[in-house]
Amino acid sequence: MSSPGSLCPTVKASEILGDKWTLLLLRELFFGSTRYAEFQRALPRISPSVLSARLKKMEQDGLVVHQKAAGQQRGDYRLTAAAKELAPIVDSLARWGLRWARDQLCDADLDAGTLMWDLHRALDSATLPDGRNTLCFIVSGADTSQWWLVIEGSSVDLCNEDPGFDVDVYLTASLAVFAGLFLGDLPVEKAVNNGEISVTGAAALQRSVSRWFPVSSYAEVRPQSRSA
Repeated sequence: MSSPGSLCPTVKASEILGDKWTLLLLRELFFGSTRYAEFQRALPRISPSVLSARLKKMEQDGLVVHQKAAGQQRGDYRLTAAAKELAPIVDSLARWGLRWARDQLCDADLDAGTLMWDLHRALDSATLPDGRNTLCFIVSGADTSQWWLVIEGSSVDLCNEDPGFDVDVYLTASLAVFAGLFLGDLPVEKAVNNGEISVTGAAALQRSVSRWFPVSSYAEVRPQSRSA
């Protein structure tokens, strides 16, 4: 239990929402994630013990309810009315952070798993040709990794192991470049032209990469100088 000391409702609210994992879990819930495994994939840096503890506390604080089918240990986490009221607040926090704290983001804040989860969620399948499309993202650097997006109809699946389908397009860049493209800091066409990202494969998809490359819903939020 928190120690007493203030009747200020702002302080009390911050005691519930002040933890970064709570805010990130709320973000995932607002984006539609409901299962424990989905939270793990979206937030690979959170340990299972911390994830379980945060979800339990969110349930105790009245932010989520855990709905389990008979005989099942795990189920869906659903937002309560109190949590749904936080949606515009979390949205405003994200916009404020991108506008006024972008310069404090550093390489240590980048995580390939989290970014690829965001990319897979942001990709608009309607911008790709009909049928199955398989995209392979190669994150180059000290710890090179590969990720696949398999798109069929409105379904977009993220794989960190080869799904076994023919790849239509390979995209190779550093994690920082992929993050910059996703956040709207770097136009895709410019990154291709200056060699910061390599796009190889189906010619039609190469030509249209700037149209289908997934970008954040906050890409229009531009950083501001706090000294202004």
